[in-house]
Amino acid sequence: MSVLARGGVGPLCAAARAVIPCLWRGKYFSSGREPAENQVTPMLRHLIYKIKATGPITVAEYMKEVLTNPAKGYYVYRDMLGEKGDFITSPEISQIFGELLGIWFISEWMAAGKNAAFQLVELGPGRGTLAGDILRVFSQLGSVLKNCDISIHLVEVSEKLSEIQALTLTEEKVPVERNAGSPVYMKGVTKSGIPISWYRDLHDVPKGYSFYLAHEFFDVLPVHKFQKTPQGWREVVIDIDPQVSDKLRFVLAPCVTPAEVFIQRDEMRDHVEVCPEAGVIVQELSQRIAIAGGAALIADYGHDGTKTDTFRGFCGHKLHDVLTAPGTADLTADVDFSYLRRMAEGQVASLGPIKQQTFLKNMGIDVRLKVLLAKSDEPARQQLLQGYDMLMNPKKMGERFNFFALLPHQRLHSRSHPMNASPSKPAVSPVAGFGELAWQ
Repeated sequence: MSVLARGGVGPLCAAARAVIPCLWRGKYFSSGREPAENQVTPMLRHLIYKIKATGPITVAEYMKEVLTNPAKGYYVYRDMLGEKGDFITSPEISQIFGELLGIWFISEWMAAGKNAAFQLVELGPGRGTLAGDILRVFSQLGSVLKNCDISIHLVEVSEKLSEIQALTLTEEKVPVERNAGSPVYMKGVTKSGIPISWYRDLHDVPKGYSFYLAHEFFDVLPVHKFQKTPQGWREVVIDIDPQVSDKLRFVLAPCVTPAEVFIQRDEMRDHVEVCPEAGVIVQELSQRIAIAGGAALIADYGHDGTKTDTFRGFCGHKLHDVLTAPGTADLTADVDFSYLRRMAEGQVASLGPIKQQTFLKNMGIDVRLKVLLAKSDEPARQQLLQGYDMLMNPKKMGERFNFFALLPHQRLHSRSHPMNASPSKPAVSPVAGFGELAWQ
């Protein structure tokens, strides 16, 4: 499968990335791979009018406009996934990925005491492939879940993708109810008879005992970019190139901007990316889990507070200049898991990030692959092996994607303090997929 996953780029050398100069002491900020000419898209015209009216915009505002503008946003009306799209994700590569995540949620449900009901909430569910694989596991283990009342809740802003999700997940005999003006804008029943609902915002999802899943969700949330200068931190903003009227460029803000408050006082890097919206969502997840129970599993490519400039674009499975032809390519930035951990502190415990290769190995991917290979013909075997290699190979997705979990403090308490545990109480079972438990 000759495709490039969005996470499959790692650190990019100068030869692989064109750069756009910034007007401060020759500093450069990368913008992906620059094409021969600039395409004047409706989104570009919109942004030029906006900048002319109000001045340079932050990278966060640029990402938000380009990706989710209700009229012209990249995510709103297009299907960008798969070999015919701009990038491919793990669930599209192999069914095993979603099956192992389904096992993870069942494992956590059992370890936490087999609650009588739970919501499975997925943020940014793509084409519905991952949810479909998880639901298949739920059906196969129906004897375990038979007394549990399960419901599915999808948080999706894309009208196009929500329709694809409905086709993937629901039973055609039971029509999907649509109400564009309601917080629950679609309702239906899955092929296995589980109620399913769609929302545009996490805040609209009912609160209660829930398991949350965010796979390649946080990487597309808007980031602010900052550069350290002799005058202190300065935000990287986007302006119109004075030499070319229909071209954008990166420049440094001349003075302090409000978003600088998000930079850590002891920050050692000279360039940082901060995503306040990710912090807000993690705090919402943490509060919900702390009050009602459950867990959150976040899978994305990123780092633990070590990387600097990761903002890039993807179009047709290739790196794309982020400032060229906005609205035609995906924009993404690596997730800073150290920032997510700080945002969750005090409310829930966190585990990870650990590499995808390690997580899937701990979840039993090798055993599952062996079972599927034994049941498959030669073409299917080759596809399974190629998918396994894409997921596990350190040079592909194995070490570039990470898993990170949020859990109630009590879920890990007795393992963190074994000397104080009561002999009459069974030890808390380890969290599946995570080899070492870290008390946060």
